[in-house]
Amino acid sequence: MTRVISIISGKGGVGKTTVVINLATALVSKFKRNVTIIDCNVTASHLGLYLGMYYCPVTLNQVLKGEAKITDAVYDHYTQVKVIPSSLSLRDLTGVDITRLKDSIADLSGVDFVFLDSAPGLGREAISTIQASDEVLFVTTPFIPSTIDLIRCNELIKEVKAGSLGIVLNMLSKEKHELTKGEIEKLVELPVLATIPIDKNVPRSLAAREPLLIYQPNSPASKEFIKLAARLIGEEYKIGFLDKIKGFLSLG
Repeated sequence: MTRVISIISGKGGVGKTTVVINLATALVSKFKRNVTIIDCNVTASHLGLYLGMYYCPVTLNQVLKGEAKITDAVYDHYTQVKVIPSSLSLRDLTGVDITRLKDSIADLSGVDFVFLDSAPGLGREAISTIQASDEVLFVTTPFIPSTIDLIRCNELIKEVKAGSLGIVLNMLSKEKHELTKGEIEKLVELPVLATIPIDKNVPRSLAAREPLLIYQPNSPASKEFIKLAARLIGEEYKIGFLDKIKGFLSLG
C-alpha cells in the first residue's frame, strides 16, 4: 500500500525540500523502497533545481491543468528516486488547479512512498497538499517563530483528519538560545522523530545539485536522514563506531 506523506512547514527556509530529497534517497538506497517525490510548491518550485533538473517537458503543472497524466510527468533520477517536478515558467501557472492533486496522485502505482513537498505556510497550495496526503511530517528549526507556526499547522491537520507523524528538527546546533527537543515536543504536542544537525556539507551538496547522502554519505546529517528513514518503516538503524569516525572526519 502506498503511503502518501506531505512534508510541510510553517515558514520557508527551514530545509523542507532538503529533507524530502534526502529522506527519499535514504529509503531508496538503504532500504530498497520505491519512492516518488512531487514538487507541490507550484508557485515557487525548487525541487527539480536542487536535483539539477532544468528541462522537464511535462511537469505537475500540466497534470493539474488536465493536459497530461501524472505518469507522463515522472522522471527517473540517477539516485533511483522518481521525481515529479513543477514548472519553472510563470506562464505554466495559468490554469493550474492545485485541488486536482489528490485525484492525480491516485493514478500512481507500484510506489511504496509518495512525498509531497509542500509550499510553506497555510495557503491554498499547502492546504491542498495536506488534503492530498494520508500522513503529515513537519519540518522546523529550533527557534520560536517556526515552532509556533507548527502549532497552527497541527490544528489544521486535525481538521482535515490527516495523520500527524511528528517533527523533523532541522539545522540543530545545540546553542543555548535554541529550543530543546523537549520544549518543542511540549509546545507542538508532537514527537520529534529526528534531529538533523547543522552540517556544512548540506550547502555544498546543494551547490553540487545532488542529495547529501550521495555527496557525503558519512556526514552527520546523512546518518540522521538514514535513521529517520528507518524509523518511518519501523526498522532500527544503528551507527557503528567506524561510521562515527567517518562522520567526524567528514566535518573537515
